Amino acid sequence: MKIKSLPVAFKAGPDDGLAEGEFIVYPSTFTRTPDAYGDVVAKGAFAEGIAHRRDAGIHLPGLFGHRMDDPDYFVAAAIEEDEDDHGWRVKGAFDMDAPKGAQTYRLVKSGRVRELSFAYDTLEEAQVTLDDGTKANELRKLDVFEFSFVPIGANRDTSVVAVKSATVALLDGLKAGRVLAQKHIDSLRSAQEAIGAVIAAAEADTDQEKAGGSAGAKDEGAAGVKSEGVAVSPSRRLLAINQFIQSL
Repeated sequence: MKIKSLPVAFKAGPDDGLAEGEFIVYPSTFTRTPDAYGDVVAKGAFAEGIAHRRDAGIHLPGLFGHRMDDPDYFVAAAIEEDEDDHGWRVKGAFDMDAPKGAQTYRLVKSGRVRELSFAYDTLEEAQVTLDDGTKANELRKLDVFEFSFVPIGANRDTSVVAVKSATVALLDGLKAGRVLAQKHIDSLRSAQEAIGAVIAAAEADTDQEKAGGSAGAKDEGAAGVKSEGVAVSPSRRLLAINQFIQSL
């Protein structure tokens, strides 16, 4: 199995015109800009799986952090799935009777969890040349197993986007003449320390990869989910980045 992650704009709960515990997300979009793996997803890639689940009465599970090994982390389920021009759209509901379901709902509502990821196998793919001449691998048919709410996606590029957005917001405030509160100054100090931890962890991981000859290998997470070149289970690098984001 492989996974893909991206930052998404969640709609969740009564404030967004939904019932308590309900949400709408796009776990994947049909943008023609290749992701970090050089992939684009073709419209129709999810259609066969959506139809099969609908006909069979299967509700795709929503997990926290791809934790397939523990039923407590099955925090949500899809109610409706479809494809539109934007991407694969899922309307779902958190299990509000389960402690981790209700907790994840609060995390999403408050913006503390801002990314979504999904596990899949590729059934059909092909190399294509995009309109701008860029070559990409087009995923044309996918077998999806679950979607997950994640604090940091396995794709490191999405994590960097999340960090950049938070820091840029503070910088823009300074340029506009806004005085930072003491808690923001403290957060920036913590962020500075966390950045140092990110760099140290990245350098240590790189040294280990060179020593072990494992560069470019596929890593397997604790739940058995594989990603290309990035482990799903938390590494020192991801933990350091997570510390940075949480400090903002």
